[in-house]
Amino acid sequence: MARKIIASLFISLDGVVEAPDQWHFPYFDDEMGAAVGAGLNTTEVLLLGRRTYDSFAGAWPEREAAGGEDAGFAKQLGDLRKIVFSRRRLDLRWRNSEQAQGDVAEVAAALKSEPGGDIALSGSVSVVRQLLAAGLLDELRLLVHPIAVRRGMRLFDEGEPSIPLKLLRSETFGTGVLNLVYGPDTAPPTGGYEEAAATLGG
Repeated sequence: MARKIIASLFISLDGVVEAPDQWHFPYFDDEMGAAVGAGLNTTEVLLLGRRTYDSFAGAWPEREAAGGEDAGFAKQLGDLRKIVFSRRRLDLRWRNSEQAQGDVAEVAAALKSEPGGDIALSGSVSVVRQLLAAGLLDELRLLVHPIAVRRGMRLFDEGEPSIPLKLLRSETFGTGVLNLVYGPDTAPPTGGYEEAAATLGG
């Protein structure tokens, strides 16, 4: 099977993806934990923007060392190869971390051509946007939370070209969170107002 690049994001009902630590946790339960954990089982490489890396590296190594309930998940993250994108030189102390040599599209395309497990992203919105624009993202997994945050960065910028996607699968958690998985739509629907009006008119 071909190697896939898969992005996973916590997102609010109004499209906000920034600072999920401020609104996400009330909705986290065993169902969501299982979905997040399952995504790592086929992953060998984790792509990260600098801010997401700093957040992860500032928390997960300590949780692994503490040996609490999430120590196993923290070890999984630590064991993965982690590639970090940044315009400035970084001092990466979390094990198995390295700075990307090249831009997002170049590095991602090279990784996809190699054998191995899947390539994952968690957060890192700027990297996700670039992969979508380059047509390199195979799956976009959105955990849609039933809350309108009403402030913060949204997944998609205004004024950029549209990106057609198709729904691959979906499920609803007991908390009301939707787990939606999208892939690129290579044959999006066509038509305009006349066709819609004809359909409505029977």
